[in-house]
Amino acid sequence: MDGDPGRAGIPVGHRASLPAPSCDRIYGDAVGRQLANLHITEVLTAPRSPWQTPYVERLIGSVRRECLDHIVVINESSLRRTLKSFFAYYHDSRCHLALNKDSPETREVQPPDKSIIIEIPRVGGLHHRYERRAA
Repeated sequence: MDGDPGRAGIPVGHRASLPAPSCDRIYGDAVGRQLANLHITEVLTAPRSPWQTPYVERLIGSVRRECLDHIVVINESSLRRTLKSFFAYYHDSRCHLALNKDSPETREVQPPDKSIIIEIPRVGGLHHRYERRAA
């Protein structure tokens, strides 16, 4: 990146802060340098202190409750496939209360005059998306 804060969605002249996952530095110095290039102040948290990273903990809790608690993970590739499918569902189909029950990828409003409602399995059938279709 060229260090332009506008590219990161941060208004020019504004310094943002971002809580780092933990101070154990598992992400290495590259993440810190990248954040500095984007004019984002890295805020280190204490290890084993989930209350200091509420956004990350909420996401991890959602992934665990809505996905991982309901499947058997066989190996790493199976976990990666499942998580990739879950995150696609999470962004494309899942309702978020903070977005007025919309998904991050906005869905079109479907008129009630279409008579048939079909279900589209997501995350291997663990979740579903429902859409109206013409008869």
